[in-house]
Amino acid sequence: MKIYIKRLIDLRTDSDLTQSDVAKVLNKSQQGYAHIENGRANISVDDVIKLCKFYKVSPEYVLGFTDEIK
Repeated sequence: MKIYIKRLIDLRTDSDLTQSDVAKVLNKSQQGYAHIENGRANISVDDVIKLCKFYKVSPEYVLGFTDEIK
């Protein structure tokens, strides 16, 4: 599993959110977001930025360049 997928899943579950909740943040369907989490679709840079702002974490953390969450 790619590190960014694991981190996105962890951030979502640690925040007690559903895939539908996160999909709304990205203006996607639940299925569209599920494809990102299961590796069937790539996430766009714009979506990474939106999720980093939403979760208040750095892109470096999401992408696996650092283990420091902020």
